[in-house]
Amino acid sequence: MLMVESGFVRGRKDAGLIPIRAALGASMVYHGLGKLKDESREQHGQMFEQIGIRPGKAWSIATGIAEVFAGASAVLGIFTRPAALAVLVTQAMAIAKVHAKNGYDITKGGYEYNVALMAIAAGLLVAGPGLFSVHEELECLAEGHGAKKLLRKARPNALLKALKYVK
Repeated sequence: MLMVESGFVRGRKDAGLIPIRAALGASMVYHGLGKLKDESREQHGQMFEQIGIRPGKAWSIATGIAEVFAGASAVLGIFTRPAALAVLVTQAMAIAKVHAKNGYDITKGGYEYNVALMAIAAGLLVAGPGLFSVHEELECLAEGHGAKKLLRKARPNALLKALKYVK
């Protein structure tokens, strides 16, 4: 039996992605900016060196940039899937290098919070940004209106293909 979702049901489901994107985005921007502040670059770089990631300062800055990109992208709903991958990679490294030895419990320095971030990112990797996103608006602009929209859906141009690929 084929079920067709109404616009209301899809809109309601996609609206549910907004707080999810906001929570992940805010956390990632906060952690990324912490690594990029002038006064903490050296400290984070030394910490990276201590856990075997060299050159520590360069990797710390790269991680901070990846986290800020992932967070801003999640909040805005653009490049959501690449952002989700960035979260999965940074959090997997955080677990492997820092938190795993402490167990699951966050109050003991464990990886509980990292797993929650990864679960949110995995959900966005599967679902994409949803209807209420910058990406959706760009896609609508690239498709055009009327006959042009039908033609572009049938034979998408390079921009539309790229937008659909990184959704």
